[in-house]
Amino acid sequence: MDTATLWILPALPLAGAVVLLLVGRYSDKWGHLLGCATALASFGFAAVAFFHMLDRADAARAIHKDFFSWVPVDGLRVDFSLQLDQLSVCFALLITGVGSLIHIYSVGYMNHDPGRRRFFAYLNLFLAAMLLLVLADNYLVLYLGWEGVGLASYLLIGFWYHKPTAATAAKKAFVVNRVGDMGLAIAMFTMFATFGSIDFGSVFATAPQAGEGTLTAIGLLLLLAACGKSAQVPLQSWLGDAMEGPTPVSALIHAATMVTAGVYLIARSGPIFDLAPNARLGVVLVGAVTLLFGAIVGCAKDDIKKALAASTMSQIGYMVLAAGLGPAGYAIAIMHLLTHGFFKAGLFLGAGSVMHAMDDETDMHRYGGLRKLLPVTYVTFGLGYLAIIGVPPFAGFFSKDRIIEAAFNQGGASGLALGAVTLFGAGLTAFYMTRVMMMTFFGERRWKPDTHPHEAPAVMTGPMILLAIGSVAAGGLFVLGSSLQNWLEPVVGAHHGEEVVPAGVVTALALLVVAVGIGFAYYQYAQREVPETAPEAVSALTVAARKDLYGDAFNEGVFMRPGAYLTRSLVFLDNRGIDGIVNGTAALIGGLSGRIRKVQSGFVRSYALSMFTGAALVAAALLAVRLW
Repeated sequence: MDTATLWILPALPLAGAVVLLLVGRYSDKWGHLLGCATALASFGFAAVAFFHMLDRADAARAIHKDFFSWVPVDGLRVDFSLQLDQLSVCFALLITGVGSLIHIYSVGYMNHDPGRRRFFAYLNLFLAAMLLLVLADNYLVLYLGWEGVGLASYLLIGFWYHKPTAATAAKKAFVVNRVGDMGLAIAMFTMFATFGSIDFGSVFATAPQAGEGTLTAIGLLLLLAACGKSAQVPLQSWLGDAMEGPTPVSALIHAATMVTAGVYLIARSGPIFDLAPNARLGVVLVGAVTLLFGAIVGCAKDDIKKALAASTMSQIGYMVLAAGLGPAGYAIAIMHLLTHGFFKAGLFLGAGSVMHAMDDETDMHRYGGLRKLLPVTYVTFGLGYLAIIGVPPFAGFFSKDRIIEAAFNQGGASGLALGAVTLFGAGLTAFYMTRVMMMTFFGERRWKPDTHPHEAPAVMTGPMILLAIGSVAAGGLFVLGSSLQNWLEPVVGAHHGEEVVPAGVVTALALLVVAVGIGFAYYQYAQREVPETAPEAVSALTVAARKDLYGDAFNEGVFMRPGAYLTRSLVFLDNRGIDGIVNGTAALIGGLSGRIRKVQSGFVRSYALSMFTGAALVAAALLAVRLW
């Protein structure tokens, strides 16, 4: 593949979206086929590009192409340019590969939906925007893809807009992400003011000449942007509500595309974070807090999709924490991102299969005993479950354990603290995912009498099987001979640090913690009867977890209400203050004019009488003064 054809990667799904939206209802019968075809074609193109990369030396693998001058203004010249290097090709393969499987799955899942053609148009638009984001060669093109992903996510989350909850969830995701997007926009302004450019190459080359304070500010602004797209604290509140969209949307957003954009932004901007240790510390703290936040929330959710959404938040927290470790963690973060793309997409598609069998029921208290009735779903979901909790030799074992090792290898008290956080998160993950497995596939049947569970059609189970294979094999392939780390080294750098805690010790601790989490969940949900309705919360922590640790209440109390009061105050000042002065002055002049105008009667005798009276008064005044 040469530079001239690089544009084809995002153009294929974009063309599919344009055709489906412009042709409209005339493409209802074949629109889903076109959507799948463009996604698969883009994946094939990405695969060809990857194999062409393998044939070139490390230094010659990255390709760049300037297509046209986009912003040719005085002092700022931005070209519409794309690049394909070792990092972006990993994302391109993940986005198009997993995205294509989700497209195929959607053919069955959305089979009877009257808006299926529009749904596939939005899916194509999502892929095109995400591909543009990861292929960008400067921050402005990246920003274009970034906003495109935000638009497509709004359309997909609110696809069933006739439901008030879906419309509200879409607006919430859109507004929360705008907060993060402001961070990216201001970061670009600061880059231009500091470096005179927003091209990756120019910014990274001149970053060492900038002050640490400026680089820290840019890094923190980029972190804010990452928090919005990747649902990290404090901008995490939209992710759970996003489950109002169709289940394939959940798989696409939570596995292959939107929530990984923030991790990509941090890894791509590594040269900035490497020069700003305080910004890197912020990244680590955000990741550590979020991985625990999501895991705690996941332990209390009874909705299967919301439990998996909380899991996504936690797993992205692991990636962000790893990325905050700098060269020691960039490649590991990407490794976990790729493995997560397989098993989390498989888990969400499995959840969709369960919902398909249970008449769209999402409450796990209404499940139970489904393993015999949904054997393919049970096996594929179970393999994803083993991968996410980190059981060897499944994918999550290799990637998550590397993050735990990297945390401990920071050394000192900080290394112990980070290691403890990652271990505790692994235990919580094992608990809530085992809880999902037990409540869904084991135990007594608790569904409604008129429910008749049945396995999904082959068009849905096929993608689930392929993702399950990835959940088993991907981690080992990435780790074998440090293949992924060596592949990414030219982009994210190399790291050869000391092993503070032996890897074998970390693995043993991780497996022990995972076993404890499994055992506790097994005792709670397999040895005890699961009620058909969720019991009342027995602790304050459970109540808080069910309410997403009061994330919405915090945002409302700290941001929304003070913002509303500030707005009302400004409106009052404008209405009663500024407008009051202007309107009062006008009223004063108008009133005086009206009263003075009454003196002008137009009668000569009145004017004569006024003149005579005035003269008499003047004469009397003069006489009085003289006599005095």
